[in-house]
Amino acid sequence: MKNQATPAIELVERDGEVTLSIDGEQAMQAWERDLMWASADMLCEYGHDFYEVGLGLGLSALRIANNPATRSHTVLELFDKVEDLFRARHPRLPGNLAIERGDFFRRVFELPSESVDGMFFDPALDMDVWTDKELWDRTMPEVVRVLRPGGVFIPFFSTKPELRWQYLPHFRTIRVERHPYVAYDTTEYTYGTSGDAYIQCFRKD
Repeated sequence: MKNQATPAIELVERDGEVTLSIDGEQAMQAWERDLMWASADMLCEYGHDFYEVGLGLGLSALRIANNPATRSHTVLELFDKVEDLFRARHPRLPGNLAIERGDFFRRVFELPSESVDGMFFDPALDMDVWTDKELWDRTMPEVVRVLRPGGVFIPFFSTKPELRWQYLPHFRTIRVERHPYVAYDTTEYTYGTSGDAYIQCFRKD
């Protein structure tokens, strides 16, 4: 959820690196593939109908849609240009994959109760959104409402061994997996460019 309605979005491919850039900031990079796949595979252990927030490079979207367990997968993306870049690279998409446009912090209130088995959450958000406690206190009960019993919420991986405070109060059962990672030397959004990443899976009991 960037503040500008039409930010500058481009796919930068340079020196073997692939970066989705939004307003000059690194929104996602291709080195994340194995971690995104691991997150997607974990999500697919919990059912058949899934929802994803933030298309990015589409690494997790395609992995989820192509999983044999997946019946339906819907991705919510805020920006037209991100979808355009994705479709240019992937003109033929799985039939169970749908991409819709919208702002998650509004759309979540419109989603049907107990309608998905899992939600993968990886949007590009400004720091003032991440730190807005009132916003998360309003939003996360809606996420729990949308999940079916036993369903899970998986945010993007963390390179810091801390449970995310935004989600922690709303779930009793949390699964954490540790995975090694190596980022690009130019990566700016991780705690170091190599080490351990943590996939956190919050389950609705």
